[in-house]
Amino acid sequence: MTPTTPPTPDHDVIVDIVGLHKSFGALEVLQGIDVTIRRGEVVCVIGPSGSGKSTLLRCVNLLEQPSAGTVTVLGVDVTDPDCDIDQVRRHVGIVFQQFNLFPHLSVLRNCTIAQTGVLKRSAAEAEQVARANLERVGLGDKIHAWPAQLSGGQQQRVAIARALSMDPDLLLFDEPTSALDPELVGDVLSVMRRLAADGMTMMVVTHEMAFAREVADRVVFMDDGVVVEDGHPDQVIGAPREARTREFLQRVLDPTHVEPGAVDEEYARRHASDPEPGVPSH
Repeated sequence: MTPTTPPTPDHDVIVDIVGLHKSFGALEVLQGIDVTIRRGEVVCVIGPSGSGKSTLLRCVNLLEQPSAGTVTVLGVDVTDPDCDIDQVRRHVGIVFQQFNLFPHLSVLRNCTIAQTGVLKRSAAEAEQVARANLERVGLGDKIHAWPAQLSGGQQQRVAIARALSMDPDLLLFDEPTSALDPELVGDVLSVMRRLAADGMTMMVVTHEMAFAREVADRVVFMDDGVVVEDGHPDQVIGAPREARTREFLQRVLDPTHVEPGAVDEEYARRHASDPEPGVPSH
């Protein structure tokens, strides 16, 4: 019998998601997702609220534990029970909707604490890296400020600088502009646009269609826990093949010309498991 040569790993593949499922109780939020992200790619994930976008993103670094399927990051199967997920996370930065800065630490210290604690850099090296990345996001003059003294857009840019200071191979963005005043969105998107131009590998969950069309190498449209379309932004956003994609984009790009209440029933179905306002979840 001729021995089989094992496949050569593709080192350009940063994230490989195969057959991913995720359930919360009886609700199946992800239903067999397949997505691959290569080195240097910017992949924007779009879709209606409740479609599973953020859950997919959080499965990449195991902030959510998949129910089935595999997620391979930088050649490591993070769904393997023996995986050292903390080691993988050292190479994966994440920027959340809410900035999650330490309110009792200065901007500079927010950007050095993980460097010294996790990467074991000296205080001097960590400060040098943090200063460089704060300059990179246009906040070099705010190193001694406290988070409460900054606008929401500035706080989000500090969060990006903090992530960059860990020298990640992959950056995950979970709707990074959704909590911002509209006038502050542009500053954050400008920073992300420059990161893309510099070759940073990014997975971005977003509602910013103009950003996705201009910056993304690929756009993934999700609905009801599945990938409906995955392709170049000119195709997915500019000339979508699927009726559901066209319906979504019409509502997002031309919201004043839709039938009021047309998606109320569908929205209610997707959010049926959400806790009621004021009622704690269990």
